[in-house]
Amino acid sequence: MPLIDPFARAISYLRVSVTDRCDLRCVYCMAEDMTFLPKAEILTLEELDRLCGAFIDLGVERIRLTGGEPLVRKGVMQLVRSLGARLGGGLRELTLTTNGTQLTKYADELAAAGVRRVNVSMDTLDPAVFASVTRWGKLDKTLDGIFAAKAAGIAVKINAVALKGVNEHEYDSMLAWCGEHGFDLCLIETMPMGEIDADRTDQYLPLSRVQARLQERWNLDPTDYRTGGPARYFTVRETGRRIGFITPMTHNFCEGCNRVRLTCTGTLYMCLGQEDAADLRQPLRDAGTDDAGLHAAIRGAIARKPKGHDFVIGRREDGASSPRHMSVTGG
Repeated sequence: MPLIDPFARAISYLRVSVTDRCDLRCVYCMAEDMTFLPKAEILTLEELDRLCGAFIDLGVERIRLTGGEPLVRKGVMQLVRSLGARLGGGLRELTLTTNGTQLTKYADELAAAGVRRVNVSMDTLDPAVFASVTRWGKLDKTLDGIFAAKAAGIAVKINAVALKGVNEHEYDSMLAWCGEHGFDLCLIETMPMGEIDADRTDQYLPLSRVQARLQERWNLDPTDYRTGGPARYFTVRETGRRIGFITPMTHNFCEGCNRVRLTCTGTLYMCLGQEDAADLRQPLRDAGTDDAGLHAAIRGAIARKPKGHDFVIGRREDGASSPRHMSVTGG
């Protein structure tokens, strides 16, 4: 019996944060002096694999590994290979969201394990702006990773967070660059998650305005294309590639939500924008060789999945709705 939430939505997509750590400090995601979770609280890779297997047993068809930066976790390819072996056996797709810095090292291994698609977070093509947004990142390192993934036969989608006054003048050039190299582009509204070193209201840029600007130059044709996530896609007639818009603030995507998020500590968040969560670490460790109790815990959590988030920019003094960082939840 598949996982069905109280609003008759089938839960078929699991996002798994394998670590809260990252080798960058993007200004909309983390504070510069982040305190990371103690290693003792982190599930082992074997435990994460078993949890993912339980979700697959219950009907989850897509798994996305996230972080933090998933590829900085030591030994993470062990988990990727194990999950990749489940493809065709209930799991339909295994994907990854990454900042690209480690892709030159891992692209071939990811492809060999069955990863056919990755999302790379890259908010700008300007090296100086990139260094500012990521606090110390090198654009060339991410670009090298992107092209390593392409060479390995992995489809690349560029994720860019829309930041007012930072990268809003670049979307035309990014769309053209993606078209030139065969990548899709997805623009994302900044979400009020976590305490950062800036005011959310200073960062927020509604994508309805961005889309209207882009349509002055580009022909964006609506499409039914879906990847399992919340983006609404258009085909860019001039390039043949796609552009997606993720709009949690101007137009939430809750009505079709098919996903839940598992943290590296075994906490399951049924909604990105709500604080209610379920502890799966204890049922996992109590399970022994029988997953019945773990399955019951997962079903119980899905039965509490809310109808939608309640993101509001500016609810707190720092502009956030939630003190929980995206890197903890699995961005």
